[in-house]
Amino acid sequence: MTLRQAQGPGDQGADAGTHPTLDDLRAEAMAWGRRPRRRGSWYVTEHMVRAMRAYGWTIIVGAVGQPILYLLGLAVGLAALITVPIVDHGQEVSYLMFVAPALLATATISVASEEMTYPVMAGFKWRRYFYGFNASPLSSPQIANGVIAGATARMLLASAAYYLIVWLLPFGAVPHPETGWLAILAGVLAGVAFGIPLMAYAGSIEDDKGQFALVQRFIFMPMFLFSGTFYPLDTLPWWLQWIGWISPLWHGAELGRVATYGAQIPPAMIAVHLAYLVVLSAVGYLWGRRVFSERLAR
Repeated sequence: MTLRQAQGPGDQGADAGTHPTLDDLRAEAMAWGRRPRRRGSWYVTEHMVRAMRAYGWTIIVGAVGQPILYLLGLAVGLAALITVPIVDHGQEVSYLMFVAPALLATATISVASEEMTYPVMAGFKWRRYFYGFNASPLSSPQIANGVIAGATARMLLASAAYYLIVWLLPFGAVPHPETGWLAILAGVLAGVAFGIPLMAYAGSIEDDKGQFALVQRFIFMPMFLFSGTFYPLDTLPWWLQWIGWISPLWHGAELGRVATYGAQIPPAMIAVHLAYLVVLSAVGYLWGRRVFSERLAR
């Protein structure tokens, strides 16, 4: 391919039959570099999504099988033993109706704990493809953006699949489907609020010494058990309730309950739930951008 054929928009310097000057070559390189600079985050997102094909069946089975097993276990098993309705914010609801939005949010947070840990470690240490991205016109923030967007795409798939199964199965878990779909967005927001700070932490780790296993045991599991997932948070002792207050799961589940069955939560408290998740995501994002920029500059 000749320079004339390869020239992008704005490359006017060299005519046919003449040798390109250094300025011509520089202009050509800059023209071809503008496109990935503009769309770099989407290129990284595409890579992350394509990489998920290696464990695509795991994603599909987890997105479909997990909610069915949980719902059957709760609806046919545990809920059959709990005949007394749950009192949530002064409103009586069935046990399955109460639990379903929290399980949906748990599904997205579980995805975040997978996609924001070992794949990030692989990009920096084991496979080092983040350094390959950074050697191209892609910037460090674009790489971080792509990792977040790729993980969010999987969270959206898991959340939507969970909601559809909860809605379609004849358990009556979504009495208000006209607003119930908003639980999908609440779940994704909870997953992002948990996942982005986790991504920043994963990016700061030099060697895998079991840190991610500790996150699962001492952060994810206590959050799952003590964030009002299986019973209202105010039924816990006061010295355990703080786990729910700082947990993205509780805030996401409460928003999901408002969407699915109209939980009587004051508007000011809804704003608190949204603000907490957004602020946590923003702080994690700023931390993550800094970690990616510093580590890829070495």
